[in-house]
Amino acid sequence: MEIPDRSNIMMKRKGEAIVINAPKEGLQEISFDANRLTIQVSDWMRSQTCGMCGRGDGETIWEFSTPSQRVTNNAVSFAHSWVLSKDSCRNEDGCHMRRASVKLQSRQKIRGEDSKCYSVDLVMQCLSGCVPVKTKNVTLGFHCLPVESNVPTDASITEKSIDLWEKAESHEESPGFASVKTYVYKYEAFLMSGLPEEGLAKAGVKIQSKILISATTEANVYIMKLADPELFEYSGIWPKDQFKPAAKLSSVLAAKLSAPIKFEYLNGDVSKVYAPSGMPAAVLNIYKGVLNILQMNVKQTQNVYELHELGSHGMCKTSYTITEDQKADRIRLTKTKDLNHCQQKIIKDIGLDFMEKCSECQTRGKSLRGSASYNYVMKQEHHGALILEATSAEVIQYSPFNILNGAVQMQAKQKLKLMDIEKTLVEPASADYVHYGSLQYDFDKEYLQSPINILRVHNAEAQIIDSLKQLVAANAARVQEDAPLKFIELVQLLRVARLESIKSIWAHFIRDRPEYRYWFLSAVPSVRTYAALKFLKEKIEIDEMTHTEAALALMTAMQSVKADQETIMLAEEMARNARVRANPMLQKVVILGWGSMVGRYCDEHPTCSDKFVKPIQDLLVEALGKANEDLITAAVKSLHNAGHPASIKAIQKLLPGFSSQAANLPLRVHVDAVLALRRIARKEPRKVQEIAIQLLMDKNQHPELRITAAIVLFETKMPMGMVTAVANSLLKGSIAEGNLQVASFVYSYIKAMTRTTAPDYASIAAACNVALRFLNPKLARLDCHYSKAFHVDTFYNPYIMGAAASVYHINDAATVFPKFIMAKTRAYMAGVYVDAFEIGVRTEGLQEAFLKRQRVSSENEDRVNKIKQAMRALSDWKANPSRKPLASIFVKLFGQEISFINIDKDKFDEILQLANRNVFHSRSRDALRALMSGVTKHFVTPMRQIELRRILPTTVGVPVELSLLSAAVAGAAVDLHINTSPPLPASFHPAALLETDIDIRATFAPSFSMQSYVTVGINTPFIQAALTTKAKVQTAIPAQIKAKIDIAKGKFKVEFLSAQGIDKLASAHVETFAVVRNSEDSAAVKKTPVIPPEALRQLSIGTSARLSRIASTMTGGMSASSEVLHADLPKKLANKVKLPKAYKKKMQVYSKTFGFKAVSEIVSHNAAFIRNDPLYRIMGNHTFSLKVTPATRGPVIDRIEVELQFGDKAAENMMKEISLSEEEEVLEDKKVLLKLRKILNNTSSSSSSGSSSSSRSRSSSSSSSSSRSSRSSSSVSSSRSSSSSSSSRSSKSSQSSSSRSSKSSQSSSSSSSLRRSSRKASILAPAVRKSKSHSKSSSSNQSSQGSNSTVSSSSSNASHRSSSSSSSSRSSAWSKSNHQSAHAISKQRSSHSSARSFDSIYNKAKYLASTVSPALSIAVRAVRVDLKKQGYQLAAYLDKDASRLQVIFARVAEKDKFKLCADAVKLSSHKLVTKMAWGTNCKQYAVMGIAETGMMGEEPAVRLKLSWDIVPKQMRRYAKKVYQYVYYMAPEYGARIVKVRNPRNQAKLTISAASETSLNVVLQTRKATIYKPAVRLPVALPIGETAVELEAYQKNWADQFSYLFAKANTAECIVKQDTVTTFNNKTIPNNMPESCHQVLAQDCTDELKFIVQQMKKRDQYSILVMVANIEIGLSLKGNTVVPTINGMEIPDRSNIMMKRKGEAIVINAPKEGLQEISFDANRLTIQVSDWMRSQTCGMCGRGDGETIWEFSTPSQRVTNNAVSFAHSWVLSKDSCRNEDGCHMRRASVKLQSRQKIRGEDSKCYSVDLVMQCLSGCVPVKTKNVTLGFHCLPVESNVPTDASITEKSIDLWEKAESHEESLVNDLEANVIVRSEPSSTSAAVR
Repeated sequence: MEIPDRSNIMMKRKGEAIVINAPKEGLQEISFDANRLTIQVSDWMRSQTCGMCGRGDGETIWEFSTPSQRVTNNAVSFAHSWVLSKDSCRNEDGCHMRRASVKLQSRQKIRGEDSKCYSVDLVMQCLSGCVPVKTKNVTLGFHCLPVESNVPTDASITEKSIDLWEKAESHEESPGFASVKTYVYKYEAFLMSGLPEEGLAKAGVKIQSKILISATTEANVYIMKLADPELFEYSGIWPKDQFKPAAKLSSVLAAKLSAPIKFEYLNGDVSKVYAPSGMPAAVLNIYKGVLNILQMNVKQTQNVYELHELGSHGMCKTSYTITEDQKADRIRLTKTKDLNHCQQKIIKDIGLDFMEKCSECQTRGKSLRGSASYNYVMKQEHHGALILEATSAEVIQYSPFNILNGAVQMQAKQKLKLMDIEKTLVEPASADYVHYGSLQYDFDKEYLQSPINILRVHNAEAQIIDSLKQLVAANAARVQEDAPLKFIELVQLLRVARLESIKSIWAHFIRDRPEYRYWFLSAVPSVRTYAALKFLKEKIEIDEMTHTEAALALMTAMQSVKADQETIMLAEEMARNARVRANPMLQKVVILGWGSMVGRYCDEHPTCSDKFVKPIQDLLVEALGKANEDLITAAVKSLHNAGHPASIKAIQKLLPGFSSQAANLPLRVHVDAVLALRRIARKEPRKVQEIAIQLLMDKNQHPELRITAAIVLFETKMPMGMVTAVANSLLKGSIAEGNLQVASFVYSYIKAMTRTTAPDYASIAAACNVALRFLNPKLARLDCHYSKAFHVDTFYNPYIMGAAASVYHINDAATVFPKFIMAKTRAYMAGVYVDAFEIGVRTEGLQEAFLKRQRVSSENEDRVNKIKQAMRALSDWKANPSRKPLASIFVKLFGQEISFINIDKDKFDEILQLANRNVFHSRSRDALRALMSGVTKHFVTPMRQIELRRILPTTVGVPVELSLLSAAVAGAAVDLHINTSPPLPASFHPAALLETDIDIRATFAPSFSMQSYVTVGINTPFIQAALTTKAKVQTAIPAQIKAKIDIAKGKFKVEFLSAQGIDKLASAHVETFAVVRNSEDSAAVKKTPVIPPEALRQLSIGTSARLSRIASTMTGGMSASSEVLHADLPKKLANKVKLPKAYKKKMQVYSKTFGFKAVSEIVSHNAAFIRNDPLYRIMGNHTFSLKVTPATRGPVIDRIEVELQFGDKAAENMMKEISLSEEEEVLEDKKVLLKLRKILNNTSSSSSSGSSSSSRSRSSSSSSSSSRSSRSSSSVSSSRSSSSSSSSRSSKSSQSSSSRSSKSSQSSSSSSSLRRSSRKASILAPAVRKSKSHSKSSSSNQSSQGSNSTVSSSSSNASHRSSSSSSSSRSSAWSKSNHQSAHAISKQRSSHSSARSFDSIYNKAKYLASTVSPALSIAVRAVRVDLKKQGYQLAAYLDKDASRLQVIFARVAEKDKFKLCADAVKLSSHKLVTKMAWGTNCKQYAVMGIAETGMMGEEPAVRLKLSWDIVPKQMRRYAKKVYQYVYYMAPEYGARIVKVRNPRNQAKLTISAASETSLNVVLQTRKATIYKPAVRLPVALPIGETAVELEAYQKNWADQFSYLFAKANTAECIVKQDTVTTFNNKTIPNNMPESCHQVLAQDCTDELKFIVQQMKKRDQYSILVMVANIEIGLSLKGNTVVPTINGMEIPDRSNIMMKRKGEAIVINAPKEGLQEISFDANRLTIQVSDWMRSQTCGMCGRGDGETIWEFSTPSQRVTNNAVSFAHSWVLSKDSCRNEDGCHMRRASVKLQSRQKIRGEDSKCYSVDLVMQCLSGCVPVKTKNVTLGFHCLPVESNVPTDASITEKSIDLWEKAESHEESLVNDLEANVIVRSEPSSTSAAVR
């Protein structure tokens, strides 16, 4: 309005300024223009004004007076004190500030206590709901208060004193939205998936909309709405093609997308999001994608900084950069997010629970990386900073290989641009708003949606039934190509179905229909939902599923179902269900699956408590209380699957050394408990290491348990210090004092780990390399009887891929068969590793159960009582528990144990019962009867669906997915009918089939189909856009067979159908395409090949154009006369720059004989021309097909017949007669010679003349060839190499002399003519030899017979000389004797072969068909329509008179002369010569072999010799590879290689028997001789004494093999006079008393199968053997051994034999574990079976290979004294009047002198018991021995013998041991303590 007319106020314009005057009011003048403001007050107003201009009283001390009249020293605080504050961030004038005290962020130490400080001066701060966009640092005074004091008000703080001065922020501007306006933005976002290069196909989605944002009445709450949303889809060539609108989908989603949401926005942070109730999660996530752009954390004091910021992906590392453009009045902000470094990362994995992250692998390369960048342009407004434009770009790269070698990109972009500002506010929705969290992406039910299709589910129940009907109907005959896809759709439908629907389908449609039942039960476990598991549980409870069906279904379902608290509780209920517990197999599956579910849940929730494993621990306690070993094992393995650290204490209760009750548990439970720690070690490695190393270091523990602890310890990747400690303390000197099984295993493990290349084992490999230097290298020499660890791996860094395999071979008694074998495989890929497969097989007592004799119980009782009676004298004897037959197998997949089985004695007996002859015959008869009744079946097996998926959020709010989905279906149609003539009776014996004519008709049609999908892209319920690789594999092989068998007549005939009706046998197709589909328009699916043909052509044209430009540029700079200008320059450039082209390869096999054509075709069209990396080689289109079609040329084949005929009628089966007369042979040879002469003449006339030396060389070569050809082929094979080598040397010398005397050109000509002449000679030589052999056959035969031994002898001597000169000094003696012995074989054989030679027999009849009828013929006929003969035949001829066998294979076609002839002639009983020739009439190629047997010195030997002239190149190439492999691997197995020149074109293998159980092997090749002595055999050779012993087992081949096996692996003990060599080959002295029995060896288990005792009387030894209820006594009369057997002859028992062998008596009882006892005047030898190792005891020891236990006494105590050990096994007596003359007993000896021990007088007793005379006897022979003594106070009681042996040793002194005694009737002073002897012993 106008200014009122007042005389005291005037306003006028003065230039550009407005001037106001009001002197009457004290305001003299105010002047304001664009540059400045001037205020003048009247003089009388001085000291009465206030404000920023001050008081005007001339006193500057009061200049900074605040409104409260407080004076401040801070200009900023003074200025801010006069600003009018606001109370709301929504006021219309845009002021969002108020004055406030600032809190100092850091705590201060004021007056000795922690304090919080507040500024005394108030400065401007943003109101709640606003964020600052411009700040300023000011120095303020702060007042400090104790930390626990209340926060002061702004009014009160200004009155406080100042404690310190610090800088703080003062706000000047902040961003925000005006409360009365609506901001209209244009929003556009899109996502694309594909390879990054342009010109290739991509798939994507675009969202376009308007964004309306306005404030609400609530503080800090805004409302947002998407107006006019539109969706576009893309599948085309980028960037040529355009997005296409998805109109139907946009119209359907418009209402949901247009519903506004609310969000709380405070200081740039979107803290809360509200949406109408019922809004789909997919729509809400799109809104969150828009809000993600508004998220900012602006620091006013820094322009560049980093922080972790919340967003869609989680709390990710974010970098900020802020710049201000003052001229344009713009603020530009840039932020980037590293999506690889996020806290609480938002990600969802499905099916990836079994994968373990490999951090070390990811340091060498990445397979998944992502980043996002944001750019903002803001403008300063009066209410703050306004966002004018914001853009974001996100890139996610993925490759299964290293992304540095190429990756698929998922690119997301957003653009938000301010279009308008309106005054109309956005109205909220009428529905209630619900809080939906923050900006983080919300996963809903993505796992329900398959990434390969969008199913619209209207009626799930009906759709499931339709799907089942389609699967059953379509795959009835054979598996269709789309069967896997249909199976995947069935699984998807079951996922969305409710539990009630699944149960309804089962009840009304599935239960009683087997054809549907299998499909349904195969699909339900792959559903992965709670409903599926609940369904299976209910059907098991009501017994509607068989045990097998239930076990297979649960094994899959429980390992794959989503693990949450609900499903874990369901698993617990199943484990306690009575029906589940009633079936052991089902119980194991459920308990193991329960633990697996707990493990997967705790992996997903690292903070999960121990309440989830507590029920499993309770189950373990329950099993321990019931002593149920199977349930204990199941619970322990379940704890392993769970892998929770809280299970460590429960597992420790099962381990010896940690719990007293563990001693009562079997060893296999201990081992399972240790293995259960492996998965726990991934979370608590330190605790597991402490337990494992304690078990490993405890030498009192069982070796198998210690070895298992070592496995666990190494898998924890222990540090270098621990590895070194293990090596130093356990293995150093282990051969002398440690357990060799443990030492061998740990050494082999450490050595194997030194060679590892896997990244996750890098640290342990480095530690093992250091530890290996501490170890004794002798441990590497231990053989396979000792435990070993094997580990191999490979890792390729560029692809970050690799594989590893480990095998653990665990033994505990040095037996041939290991006790425990465990093997596992590991795969590395994409920065993770997977323990793909693991299997463990444990055997204990099985070998014994198979080989020992099964006895009746009464026989057992009698034998045990007898031996116990004899053992009573060993009062402290303790029996080892006998081994029960036990086997166990466990299987682990992907690190989870899925099943295990224990085979105990009862199950073992059941298995043996099935092998019973009567049972076998009965079952065989039933099976044959079922087959003869006809079998028509169609089997279809859906494989388990493989589903691996990773879902990631994007900035747009639409998720991207990486997934692998695969399914397969296998099927087979079988139609079998069998008829017999004559018909078999009802109860026939299987042997009756031998006299029956059997007619079989069968149709077998297997088929298989598999489809796999790899998708990278968008997968939502309403739209999918992804780059997809689809792989299809299908096979179908129909086969119809007719067979006729007549065993009595020796006739077998099989007919196959012809190729008619067979087309494609197998096909595979892999294609990569960009696909987009939406839920509203299923018909509009668009697929674009990733490399379409038109794009390929454009790329090819573009590449060619670039090449032309490069070529023209390069040639344009050169002069026309330049000599370096190449005409093919563009071609060379094209070779370097790869042009896009398809790879095609077609292989065709045409069989005219059988009338079919097989075509294999491979076509590959990929992106390797862009980058030659594996990912780009996969991208594209690849096709493989294998087709079999009838031949288009030639006659029609009706069928194919294969007929075998034995005996006299074999000739009737032949289709073609094989014969060749001598005239035909001579004529053929003449034709060959004429052809060769013609070739040579033409070559000679056209070639230039050479030097004289060359001609001499040619003549020399020709003459050499001529002379060589006159020899027989048998002798030529040994001398041909020397002749050819001499010819070669003469040629080389002549050539070198010619080259020295001629010019260079002449030398070249001469050498070329020389090469031609050499070729002529080599071509001519075979023909010359052949012609001479026909013309002079008789003389040739005689000369060859006479020259055979000479040539062989000279060759052997030459070989010996060269070998001896090349070998080392250590091996020369063995090598020399070997070659001399080989020479002896040659000389010995020459006499046998002088009477007859191979050539003489062969030349009499090259083909035996003319003289002998075939003994066997095999005809393969292709039956033509015109009935002409076609096919192949094989005939075998046997000439018994000449001891010759000939096999001829030939084609039946009329003019086809190809044949393969194999001849074998037995020249003598020690020599066999073979020859194989093939080619045209068997004359093109030939190989000859000679097998000889004889003696090498005194050793039986066999020599195999192979020689050849001309063989195919391919055969030579493969032979060279085999030789190179043998040459490389030989040193690894201890073989020696001597480089020596042996004859060419031949190889010799000589094998001699070093002993009955070992061989010496020599292999001679052209360049080297490889030999290895003493190769140990697992079975004994049937030679020498073994052959004689084997005669007793002629009736049973199984007994023969078991005997040979047992003999080769026996443990041997030798007793010779007063020395015993134990089973472990340790020699100890044996001082045994006179006339007393001593136990040498016995079965130390409670079965007491045998016992061997000896007695010494007047230096004569006698033996007592008790075995199988028989007592055998062996005594000496002079030097003759006299046996006595219970006073009668040995009963007729096949398991016990006794015979005289020279001067010795030999006893064999292998079924009792006593392989052999041999006794003569000089020595006693005891051999026990391999399965008795570690079960024996006595003077001969345990036989387990562990010398540490060698001195084990009957009480199982180990002594260090040999005398005490020997005496401990003497059977003591209790009276000096016994008849056998033994007057001794074992007793502790008291030391006669008193000792001063620990400062007091003591009496000492020997800890070791030695032989002492009984009371009433006196010693007549004694010996001083050193014993250990334990001392007691003088006044203490006398200790018993039993108690003293457990005491410690205080000192060592000598004492007397008695050896002989006499009865003394008078009282005598005896040194033995007067103590009552124990007359009875408790024998366990």
